[in-house]
Amino acid sequence: MNTALRTAENRTFGPSGDDPIDLIAAALRTDGYIVLPAPLPPAVLGGLLRHFRSIDREHFRRAGIGREDEHQLNRFVRSDKIFWLDNANPAVSAYLAWMETLRLGLNRRLFLGLFDYECHYAYYDRGTFYKKHLDAFKGSTNRVVSSVLYLTPNWQPRDGGELALYSPGEEGLAPEAPPLMKVAPRFGQIVVFLSEEFPHEVLPVQRPRYSVTGWYRVNNSLGDIIDPAS
Repeated sequence: MNTALRTAENRTFGPSGDDPIDLIAAALRTDGYIVLPAPLPPAVLGGLLRHFRSIDREHFRRAGIGREDEHQLNRFVRSDKIFWLDNANPAVSAYLAWMETLRLGLNRRLFLGLFDYECHYAYYDRGTFYKKHLDAFKGSTNRVVSSVLYLTPNWQPRDGGELALYSPGEEGLAPEAPPLMKVAPRFGQIVVFLSEEFPHEVLPVQRPRYSVTGWYRVNNSLGDIIDPAS
């Protein structure tokens, strides 16, 4: 991957006749990330927002860090709550179908070997955050491509909760590293990036923030055993 990254403006694409899969694949190949303002149909976005709001907050669980035996809760690192998604809701099913089309397209264009996609709603209440982290460390996980779809209506800069994306590798993990870019959590906007490359964090939230966070995975298991989802 070419790590000579461009500015946020050059990696953000507006609605156009271009195929979003082509745009995402090209950006992942050259830069490792992309922001798309509104690639999904409004009906799907509206359905996701209604579904999100319909779920009792008691059904959201506090998010942890790590996977399987290493999973732990740490409110000093992250303080959001999550709700894992499946095909039970029509809007979620439509979103997962869109992401499946993207998975197949990325595999055809980039030969990534993406095996499946897992995702959850993320609910950030006022004052919550997620400190700088990587979604995957090289060789230690099966997450390859990360995505965040924002569902917060009428977001304003004073609301906070931007995604700060940092330069790849150790440089970006340094405490003093400045953000490569900040992604505003505007309704319908999606950011896609390479999970092992880009440290990132969710800046403190000033009003409730809704999103769908997910990962494309590869299957690192042997034989007929399939890697478990998170």
